[in-house]
Amino acid sequence: MTYPIRQIDESAWPSINRVAEEAFSWTPAPGQSARYKAQTEFDRSLAAFDGEEMIGHTSSFGFTMTVPGARVPVAGVTWVGVLPSHRRRGVLSSLMRAQLADLRDRGEHVAALYASESSIYGRYGYGRASSHLSFRIDKPGSAFVRDWPQDPALRIRVVKPADVRSDIEKLFASVVARRPGRYDHNAAFWDSVLGDEDFDQHGAGPLRGLLAEDDGGVRGYALFRVQQKWTDGIADGELRLRGVEATDPAAYALLWRSLLDRDLVSQVVAHGRPVDDPIIALLADQRRLRVAVQDELWVRLVDVDRALASRAYTTPVDLVIEVEDDVCPWNAGRHRLTGGPSGATCEPVDDAPDVTLPVAALGSAYLGDGQLDEHLAAGLLREHSPGALRALAVAMSWSPKPWCGSGF
Repeated sequence: MTYPIRQIDESAWPSINRVAEEAFSWTPAPGQSARYKAQTEFDRSLAAFDGEEMIGHTSSFGFTMTVPGARVPVAGVTWVGVLPSHRRRGVLSSLMRAQLADLRDRGEHVAALYASESSIYGRYGYGRASSHLSFRIDKPGSAFVRDWPQDPALRIRVVKPADVRSDIEKLFASVVARRPGRYDHNAAFWDSVLGDEDFDQHGAGPLRGLLAEDDGGVRGYALFRVQQKWTDGIADGELRLRGVEATDPAAYALLWRSLLDRDLVSQVVAHGRPVDDPIIALLADQRRLRVAVQDELWVRLVDVDRALASRAYTTPVDLVIEVEDDVCPWNAGRHRLTGGPSGATCEPVDDAPDVTLPVAALGSAYLGDGQLDEHLAAGLLREHSPGALRALAVAMSWSPKPWCGSGF
């Protein structure tokens, strides 16, 4: 049985909410649903129906995202869910295919998402394109290396984040283009970042903030909460980092030092940090950083030629890539990629391929995480010209490592 898919509008919000509640076993707190509704771009939303009942839904945000050497339009896929009563009937597949076709019609050649389950999206051509760290740092033993960067002109100011929103937004806008995977934030997103309702706090109290500044203005900020705790009469609080951004190493280090020196706190907990976070190098005893690694962004090339031509490459590359793509057949075939640090071209050709790979492998490498060698070692790619895969992997790698840091 097939289920019709159509674009929906704001009037469908109760049905969208119902699908999300059942698909994610989620019960929104008072006010939480209204916030998500304010963020939703209804003209980018698709739903599947069984009669008059909505049984599945997907949407996306229209982002401008940093990729290696450029900033490009990217669809941030979100709110993907199917009612449990209609699982394994092809509803999700139909929704994902319809969304990819819609994105192509919109002229958007890259899609990205956070996966609730990592086993789902590879079947639709998405590849794991970045990872992130969650870590705990015990305050005792958190000393920095001897020569950590310091600037006597810098000072820390304790702030209420909502009162300095314009400073925070301006600072973020100044650093967003530095790292692949980061995207511009609109007003609705900042409403969520700086939100301080009960459902934002998770028992850890109000959102707190620090600014690192000099006479010239703000050079960094940190957002965090503190969960108070006492163990046998000794302060054992947990500082939960919400975000830290800075324009330069000295400001970044000073913010971290201020977080780690917070009174009545025994450890700092941070989730969703980049795999090359500078705090790792700043710690004199790196074993104090207890780390877990998890997948972050998953990327899908909606239009292979346009996507590959939209980014820069670390080294010169000139290869014919044979792409396997049974979800977006317009991508299947051979493409000559010619590029380097200043840009690239990519176009369909009939020449013999140097490498053959699934479109998901290109998605995994697109932001510069350099996973093509890993795929080759796993036997998932085919190399026809000796050294071609290695050349492509090196050209697509990038520093700094990709990281989004802002779920959507």
